[in-house]
Amino acid sequence: MSTTSNLVEVEQLKLYFPIRSGIVLDRHVGDIKAVDDVSFEIRHGETLGLVGESGCGKSTLGRALLRLYEPTSGKIVFDGQDISKLGAEGMRNLRRRMQIVFQDPFASLNPRHSVSRIIGEPLRAHRLASRRATARRAAELLEIVGLPRDAASRYPHEFSGGQRQRIGVARALALNPDFIVLDEPVSALDVSIQAQIINLLEELQKEFSLTYLFIAHDLAVVRHISDRIAVMYLGSIVEISPAAELYANPLHPYTISLLSAVPIPDPEVERARKPILLAGDIPSPANPPPACRFHTRCPFVQPTRCREDVPPLRELEPGHLVTCHWAEQIKAGEIKPHEVEAVFVEAESVRGWEPPPV
Repeated sequence: MSTTSNLVEVEQLKLYFPIRSGIVLDRHVGDIKAVDDVSFEIRHGETLGLVGESGCGKSTLGRALLRLYEPTSGKIVFDGQDISKLGAEGMRNLRRRMQIVFQDPFASLNPRHSVSRIIGEPLRAHRLASRRATARRAAELLEIVGLPRDAASRYPHEFSGGQRQRIGVARALALNPDFIVLDEPVSALDVSIQAQIINLLEELQKEFSLTYLFIAHDLAVVRHISDRIAVMYLGSIVEISPAAELYANPLHPYTISLLSAVPIPDPEVERARKPILLAGDIPSPANPPPACRFHTRCPFVQPTRCREDVPPLRELEPGHLVTCHWAEQIKAGEIKPHEVEAVFVEAESVRGWEPPPV
C-alpha cells in the first residue's frame, strides 16, 4: 500500500491519436493531442471534479488513467505503483481496484443480458465467485443502489435512464474497487434524476471509502460532489483548486468565463450581471495555438506574452494552481475583459467570424 495521501498521481501525461493519410493510411501526417502534458493527483477518499467544454479531452484522460487508452508518454502512479508500462496480466489484477461508470446508461448495458448477468460480469471475468454466489452478489448490489432484488431477472429496456445508471453503478461496485472514474454519469439524465444519482454516489463513497474522478461539462453539477475541481481546456489543465475556492475566487480567464455563464436562481441578480463571452470556437487539438492555448479566445488576452510564452501551472494560493501569466492582475482588477468585438479582432486563428450584432 502507498504511504502517501494520494491514490492517483499523474505526471506529464500525453495521449496523442495519430492522423494518417494516403490510400492505405500509411503516412503519419500529424496527431490529435487529446491529452497534452497533464499533471495532477487524486487523494484517498476524495472526489476530484474534472470540467471543461465537450471535446477538451476529459473522457480520454479518465480512460487513460485506467489504461483503456495507452498513454503516449508520461507517468500514472496508482497507490504507489507506476502502471504506465504495466503488462496485460498486471493490469488485469489491478483493474479489480479501478472501475468506470459510463456516460450513456442506454448504450453501456448489453440489452441481451439480464441485470444479474450484467452486474455479475466482473466477478465472472476475474473468476472470483461461483454462479450462485455471483447471483447473490448481484441482488445485494441492487439493494445497495436502491433497486429491488427482483430486478435481477429483468432486462435493461425495462428500466428508466436513472435506474439504468444505478445498474451501471452496481456493476462498478461488484469488485469492491478503490477508485471509480465517473464519466459524465448524469449528463444524459433529467435534472431531478441527476440529484438522486449524485446523492447515491456520495452515500456510496462514505460507505465504501471510494475515491472518484467525476467528469462533467457542467460546473453546477460538480460543485456539490467535488472536494477539488480541475478545469481542462484543449487537452491541458488550466486550473486546479478546492471546490469552494474555485467558485469564490476563479483565477484563470477560462474558468471566470465558464462561471459567468452559470445561471443564478435569482432573477434580479441574473438580470444585473453580464456574462463574459468567448470568441469563436475551440481550436482543433490537431493544431493547438502556440504559447497559451486559450489566447485565441481569451477576453483578457494581452498583446505579446500570451502569444509567445507557455504559462506554467503554478500555485498562487495554497492548493490553488493556475496557468495564466496575468492571474494576479486579473484578480486585482488591473486587467479588465475586452469588449466582445475586440475579442473577435484579437482571436487571429478564428476565421470567417464576425462580431455579433448589437
